[in-house]
Amino acid sequence: MHEEFDAHFNPHAEPDEPPIKRRQRPLEDTEMDITPMIDCTFLLLIFFTVTSTPDAQTALNLAPAKYGVGISIQDSLIISLADAGENTPAEVYLADGKVGDPLPGTAEEQDAQIKQAVEEALATGKTSVILKAERGVLHRDVSRVAAAAGSLEGVSLNLAVLEAK
Repeated sequence: MHEEFDAHFNPHAEPDEPPIKRRQRPLEDTEMDITPMIDCTFLLLIFFTVTSTPDAQTALNLAPAKYGVGISIQDSLIISLADAGENTPAEVYLADGKVGDPLPGTAEEQDAQIKQAVEEALATGKTSVILKAERGVLHRDVSRVAAAAGSLEGVSLNLAVLEAK
């Protein structure tokens, strides 16, 4: 009987079976998706940008000009040159921008009208002449008007560049 017992319950007498393997849990994705956080950040940025009101009362401290000083518009005659197109002389206005009609006539007639306007400005105490030219105005047109405006004694000639709108 002892032999029967050993035959049935002896672990060494039984055929080898593979051990029971424990099932492993699948690994979870540990990366965090930050796309929603970025979306919220940009939405908040847009919200605050749109709803904010800039403080118009704040004064800016600009650095002084390195090679010049500011010119008072009230004490100056302003002559504007507008681009009239390719191979066409610039249109000359005796105003700040394209106000009224441009000076008519040839270049010599325009020069005479510019000298007369500068003389009238000198008589009223305006000693500065500001030339404003659009981007496409040729240098020869600016030089011609500058020569006419600066030909009188006691005139301070100043140049400015305007972007065409």
